[in-house]
Amino acid sequence: MNRGPADTSVGGSASTLNELIQTCKDGENGFRAAAESVEDSNLRHLFESYAQQRAEFAAELQLEVRRLAEDPEETVHVTAAFHRGGLDIKADLTGRDEAMVIAECEQSEDVAVQVYRKSLVSDLPNDLRIIVERQLLEIKEAHDHLRSLERSHARHG
Repeated sequence: MNRGPADTSVGGSASTLNELIQTCKDGENGFRAAAESVEDSNLRHLFESYAQQRAEFAAELQLEVRRLAEDPEETVHVTAAFHRGGLDIKADLTGRDEAMVIAECEQSEDVAVQVYRKSLVSDLPNDLRIIVERQLLEIKEAHDHLRSLERSHARHG
């Protein structure tokens, strides 16, 4: 089949969205692991809410990939895995104090922000760009909140 420029753009958009989906899934898994590793119920609830948010972001992006008549990828890109934060394995958080868990989450959010910013330099159609920009704004809010918590824990820890 002869693929025209529009088909290439659709494939490029789907690839960009698939990378964001994986970033969201990683965030979801990381926040769930963080929630399970802390004693403080408020902190646990916060991490669980961020995990739920990332699951919703991934689902929204998966719908958009399907709308482009592409399949959302279910596998991890090896190169992308090297660029993600260290919250993929629950064992990484076992035995760490809450300040360290918050710091790990904040560092992982740094990576998510970078991935989202990189996606915005790609040639996304305006409807997709709006979704990605909105999600990025919410991820940056989570990042800033985690950074504030990290500083607060450092002062009082």
